[in-house]
Amino acid sequence: MFAVEVRDHIMIAHSLPRPVFGPAQGMHGATFVVDAAFFTEDIDDDGLAVDIGAATSLLADVLKPLNYQNLDEVSALSGKITTTEFLARHIFEGLRDGRDRFGEGAARICRIRVTLHESHAARGWYEAAL
Repeated sequence: MFAVEVRDHIMIAHSLPRPVFGPAQGMHGATFVVDAAFFTEDIDDDGLAVDIGAATSLLADVLKPLNYQNLDEVSALSGKITTTEFLARHIFEGLRDGRDRFGEGAARICRIRVTLHESHAARGWYEAAL
């Protein structure tokens, strides 16, 4: 299995309005470092799993609607509890839906993993086959 992983980050505000979240029920901010890994079974004739530039650009475009936003006010997330795990899947779906930007290489992508690093001590991710 081959993989190319790229990194970006987002700064968000949100609340997690359920008692289980304790003090995080209130409005708070977070900076997430976001890693996106694209897995392939093989590489192309140029030795690539996927193009790193295309992967970097796609991740940036998927993150742009979330960056510097209050997620409680983002219509696409209305009514959702925007936990780290939820956001990882949301970003995964954007990457999955945008993978045609890899051209012919899109067909080689068999799995994507999105990891959100909340801090140096905690992270969450979503990973699934395509």
